[in-house]
Amino acid sequence: MDQLDLAAELEYEHRSYHLTRQQQAAPPRPSATDCDDCGEPIPEARRLAVPGVVTCIACQIRREQRSKP
Repeated sequence: MDQLDLAAELEYEHRSYHLTRQQQAAPPRPSATDCDDCGEPIPEARRLAVPGVVTCIACQIRREQRSKP
């Protein structure tokens, strides 16, 4: 294993640890029934799969694409 592999492994462990702590620390808010961005209904399957969701899949994808550098 070289230094790059070790750095990647350490980063993965660090990120996993903090994501787990975040999920345990804050109880999810109730999922929205309608998308905050477009106003369309959020499918029940998405609301159950992602507790606290506030956007439909299409709008979430757009949000993530806009936040990429």
